Amino acid sequence: MTMTVPTTRVNEIWLIRHGETAWSLSGQHTGRTDIPLTGHGREQAEGLRPVLAGAAFDHVFCSPLARARTTCELAGWGEQAQIEPRLLEWDYGIYEGRTTVEIRQHTPGWRIWDSPVEQGEDLAAIQARAMDLMHDLLPLQGRVALFAHAHILRVLAGCWIADAGAMGAHLVLGTASVSVLGFDRETRAIRQWNATHY
Repeated sequence: MTMTVPTTRVNEIWLIRHGETAWSLSGQHTGRTDIPLTGHGREQAEGLRPVLAGAAFDHVFCSPLARARTTCELAGWGEQAQIEPRLLEWDYGIYEGRTTVEIRQHTPGWRIWDSPVEQGEDLAAIQARAMDLMHDLLPLQGRVALFAHAHILRVLAGCWIADAGAMGAHLVLGTASVSVLGFDRETRAIRQWNATHY
């Protein structure tokens, strides 16, 4: 179902992925495990400060997990941020902490985007969460910042452009990257994707 764009609406939604962690380096699925940024990840987050300094965000929301909160703080927006549980990363269930290569040794062809996730979230569940959040963001005024994680931000972007979280499979997102969702007239569009500054 296509979501109606309100007459009064948000102008831009900035998607800011957290800095590097040990598991983002190793390719391990990092859902709800609350691991910290690496030293380089902290440097990446600090490097976001001048990039975001002139953005004048009207609303800032952050995942409850430490890697997102630390990135938000080091980027200079910690005091303004509100914790938003719907920005939690995909719940990978039994695949938490495992790489895709490891998973495929037991489940050939496995992909997070279209495979079952035992004890976790499937695509339909995370898409519903992203659509619910988007519904609440659309009527906000001005510019919004979301500090969160790769998969939830990719799903959110897929929902933004096509009401389909599966579109996120085509949107690569690096650590400490900045992406911008907005509009082309009344059509929801991606204005910038996966910009890095390190």
